[in-house]
This record gives sequence, C-alpha cells and structure tokens, in this order.
Amino acid sequence: MKQYLRELIKRKDLVIYLVISGLKTQNRNTYLGYFWWLLDPLFMALVYFFMVVVIFNRGGENYGVHLVIGIVVFRWMSTVITTSAKSIISRSSIIDQVYMPKALFPLGATMTQTVSFGFAMVIVALFLIVYQIYPTLYLLWLPYIILMMFFFLLALALFLGYICSFVRDIDNLLGHLNLVLRYTAPVIWEERLVPPSYQWALDYNPLTLFLRSFRNVLMHGQPPELGPITAAGLISILVIFGLLYYYSLNEHKIIKVL
Repeated sequence: MKQYLRELIKRKDLVIYLVISGLKTQNRNTYLGYFWWLLDPLFMALVYFFMVVVIFNRGGENYGVHLVIGIVVFRWMSTVITTSAKSIISRSSIIDQVYMPKALFPLGATMTQTVSFGFAMVIVALFLIVYQIYPTLYLLWLPYIILMMFFFLLALALFLGYICSFVRDIDNLLGHLNLVLRYTAPVIWEERLVPPSYQWALDYNPLTLFLRSFRNVLMHGQPPELGPITAAGLISILVIFGLLYYYSLNEHKIIKVL
C-alpha cells in the first residue's frame, strides 16, 4: 500500500497532464470552446426554468438561484460518474505499454470535472447578482463543502473506474442512473414539495445533503449541514484508502481484460 501511494505521488505530473488533456478534449473542435463550460449549465437552467416557472407556474422565491445551484452541483457529480467509468478503459493503449497506478485515471477524471465545476460556479455567481442575494460570512464554508464532495466523488470514481473495466454493461446503465439521481434529489424541485413521510429518503441521499449545504451558504445565509457532510467526507476518505489498497493488490487483473 505504501509503495502504491508513493507511485501515485511520483506520477503527479501525469495527473496534471490528464487534467489538462481532459479539459482540452471536452470542447475540442467547437467554435465557442471553453465558453461551453459556462453555456452548458446556463442553457440547462434556462430550459428547466421555462418549464417549471412559465409552463407549470411553479417555483418559489429565488427559484432561479435554487435551480442553477442544483444543476451545477448535479452536473459535477454526473460528469464524474460518466467520465470516471471510462477513465481506465479509454487509456488501454497507454496501460498496455507502460506501468502506472491505474487509480491515476479515475483521479484525473475527478479533478478534471472539478475544474469544470469551478468555472460553472461563475454562472451561480451571476444568478446571485441578478437576484440581489449577497454573500454572508457563511460563504467561507464553501471550500470545505467542495472538498467534502470531492472526496465523495473520488471514492465513487475509483469504484466505477475499476468495476467498469470488468463489467462493461455498467457503463451503459450510468446514463439511467444519472436520470434517477436528477429526479430523486432536489436538483430542479424544492424539498418543501416532499411529504413528511418521505423526508427520510432525502436525508439519506448524499447528493441532497451537499445540495442543502451549497444552497445554505450561497443563497440562504445559513451554515452548512456540517455533521452530515463531514461524515460523508470522512467515510469517503476511508473508502478511498480501502479502494487504493484493493487497487494495489488487484489492478494487475485490469491488463488482462483490456
């Protein structure tokens, strides 16, 4: 395990390369290029805003901010899921030629989408300005929330990157999983719409916990749900080390199936 961690640290330059190449690949051969990091969540938010507010006449006060925060955070999670699942498989030509810790690739995918998420937060800032919602001191908790969610997503990425190398069918199901996550968590709808008898389902959904914390510090001027997100982050760290240990013992099997 220690040797494996040393190998990961030694290859930090490769992680940086994976992140940079991943960012360049996302909008390659498009006219607007990196502007799509901003336009994609903006267009998605406008579509849902039109559907919910204009067509169905729903959505409460400051719904636009509520919506864009949900979309940007969910998009971070969904893109990590889809890219990390293919992160090892897509690098099979490199893996066959040179030895490197396979955990580098899910790590690189997670960091790539985290950088993209950072740019998408510009859209959130614009919506806050438009709705005249001003930051409070609770905004200082934002980096901590992002860090805890990063650990959660990295644990998920390491798991998916490994298992999808062996069971390719899972990759085909992830699009449907993202669809389920979008509508079972308060991404585009508000929690007040959920009957009290079903509130427990939200409380045990990690995405809901992070969404609450993001919305609390960004738009409600309230503290984040420190207990739940800290627990989720700490459990994720334990899972990360457990998965890295599993990688160190079993990743040689990946070469055989690629």
